[in-house]
Amino acid sequence: MPSALDTPQGAAELAESLLPPLGNRWLHTQAVANRAREASAAVSGADRDLLVAAAWLHDIGYAPELRDTGFHPLDGARHLESLGAPARLVRLVAHHSGAVYEAEQRELSAELAVYEREDSPVLDALIFADMTTGPAGQSFDFDVRIDEILVRYEPGSEVHNAISKARPYLRGAVERTRDRMAHHPM
Repeated sequence: MPSALDTPQGAAELAESLLPPLGNRWLHTQAVANRAREASAAVSGADRDLLVAAAWLHDIGYAPELRDTGFHPLDGARHLESLGAPARLVRLVAHHSGAVYEAEQRELSAELAVYEREDSPVLDALIFADMTTGPAGQSFDFDVRIDEILVRYEPGSEVHNAISKARPYLRGAVERTRDRMAHHPM
């Protein structure tokens, strides 16, 4: 029987069953999970495994077999929900890295709103892990990562517009996480 999805091991097993064929996306996911582990001092002890599990699963919606709406946070959350994953894990995946901004661009706000967004150190730390990790697992400064996304996606595209609008929100999450990590070293 597979491990629970809200544990790092169970989440890693599910991610590994879906993402390796996607090459760089798999490298990115592994590095985000490692980065989340490093950032776990920013969250309560009880939330550390959940943070790392969410990092492993944040991009599973890119797997071709899970593609429904074409919006990976929503597709990933729906798949996790179909597997009976804990609601909080589903919501973290649904709302990782400012998904609400891209949902607006894609006219999927109502679909995403089914999953309540928690404003918490866990979501902040998940954003931190994703927004300081490059597309092939590189360790990036926040501004370098945002600029890389803006170059990779054409101006006027949903992702380009969403990241441009989300930048202050994402920066806040990264800064809050850095501050929490500095005040609670492991």
